[in-house]
Amino acid sequence: MGKKADGKVLAQNKKASHDYFIEDTYEAGMVLTGTEIKSLRNGRSNISDAFATIRNGEIHIHNMHISPFEQGNRNNPTDSTRTRKLLLHKEQIRKLIGLSKQEGYTIVPLKIYVRNGYAKLLLGLGRGKKQYDKRDAAAKRDAQRDIQRALREKQKIAR
Repeated sequence: MGKKADGKVLAQNKKASHDYFIEDTYEAGMVLTGTEIKSLRNGRSNISDAFATIRNGEIHIHNMHISPFEQGNRNNPTDSTRTRKLLLHKEQIRKLIGLSKQEGYTIVPLKIYVRNGYAKLLLGLGRGKKQYDKRDAAAKRDAQRDIQRALREKQKIAR
C-alpha cells in the first residue's frame, strides 16, 4: 500500500515525522476548485496544521491552507482553509476507518506533490510519539550526524 512520491513536492509536513511514528502511507487525490491548482503549483500551500477525518465513508482534510491565486477570477475560492474532500478507494477508506479508531492512531498529511498532472496528497497513518521518544530520536540523529562528520574528516586526512 505504501506509495512514494515521485513528482515535484509542493508542500511537506516536516513536523509529522517529529510528532508521529508513521506506520503506513496512502496516496490520495484532492478535489480542488477554481484556481487552487495554480496556487499549489506556485508553492503557496501549507499543511503543517492540517489533519484528516472520515465522515460518512468519505475522507476530508481540514486546515490545509492554499493561498488564493493572485490573477484569479470569480471561480477563485475565498476561504483558503476550507475542508477539502480526498479521493481514495473504498477498501482503503475502510482500512483507514478501522486503523484510525484504534487508540493513539491518527491520519496525518505528509506531503503534496504533482503526479501525471494531478495534485496528490500523501497521507500517513501515524501513532503519536511521547516526549521521551522525541528525545531518543533527536539523540540518534545527533549521533548519526557526529559519525558522518568523523567519517568525512577521516576521508579528508587519508587523501
